[in-house]
Amino acid sequence: MSTAETRPEIDPELESEDGPDLILVVDDDKDIASFVEFNLKIRGFDVIRAKDGQEALDLMETHRPDLAVIDWMMPRMDGVELVQRLRAEPLTSALPVIMLTAKGMTVDKVYGLSAGADDYLVKPFDLEELIARVSTTLRRHKDAREVSPLTGLPGNARVRREIGDRMRAGGEYSVGYIDVDRFKSVNDVYGFDRGDDFIIALARSLQRAAGQAGKPSIFLGHIGGDDFVFICSPDQVLPLTQRTVTDFEAAADRLYEPGDAQRGYIEVPDRRGNKQKAALVTLSIGVAQATADGRRFTDPRVVIAVASEMKKVAKSQPGSYVAIDRRRSEAD
Repeated sequence: MSTAETRPEIDPELESEDGPDLILVVDDDKDIASFVEFNLKIRGFDVIRAKDGQEALDLMETHRPDLAVIDWMMPRMDGVELVQRLRAEPLTSALPVIMLTAKGMTVDKVYGLSAGADDYLVKPFDLEELIARVSTTLRRHKDAREVSPLTGLPGNARVRREIGDRMRAGGEYSVGYIDVDRFKSVNDVYGFDRGDDFIIALARSLQRAAGQAGKPSIFLGHIGGDDFVFICSPDQVLPLTQRTVTDFEAAADRLYEPGDAQRGYIEVPDRRGNKQKAALVTLSIGVAQATADGRRFTDPRVVIAVASEMKKVAKSQPGSYVAIDRRRSEAD
């Protein structure tokens, strides 16, 4: 594995930023609905309201809320029936729901949760508790939705939040962008199932290497396909990447057919049916760093853009390669 020290482009995979979450409040009591709406808005949420379950379903035709706060007892369609209807529709089946009700018996709570509610508050409820439950339920669902089903690692939005947290903390940190070289040739020759095996192998290699790196804990993310991100302290970069490369290349050799692994390449048919030689997979790793005597960042997207740019530098070099950005400012 080789390393290099060295203008960023924003990676579209990680460019979008989340706007305010939209909360649907469903309650036939105008005073309670107004009270909840007002307090959610001053906490930075967007809010839409419905007076019963049927009106809530009608709103769903034109709005896509991130969470619903639903009263149990309402005319025309009560909260339980509304939750059941939401769970039955593909577009709303995963919508997180907090149920509000005057029913405080355990059997009622079980009934509401069994209908599909994610959480439950008994009236009169504490406002701060409601806000806390809305926030934690949103975070839990976002994190669960973003976790890669293939690797179990968090995705784009979680990566951005983690970088933002490191920025606000004000310490030194490094962000690495990892890409598998010639991964397409693996899919073309062996199929997507074998390609998934290579992606899983890289995730496991990263996890093993991160586990050996000690404290502080290293954050790992999977932003799609064969692209991974790590966030760590600057002095952890080389030990982490060296262990990852060594472990992954050994695992990849075992995933190739024995003859291909032995000769060091696979034969990939082109559009005319001719076979082209493709070298075995390696890793290109680009690293952006925020250090006390170097660069500081104010936007997670710029950090990722710098790491992505350095990944392109790494791809221009033979074999597995780590390119580290050591510029002290944008002018360098």
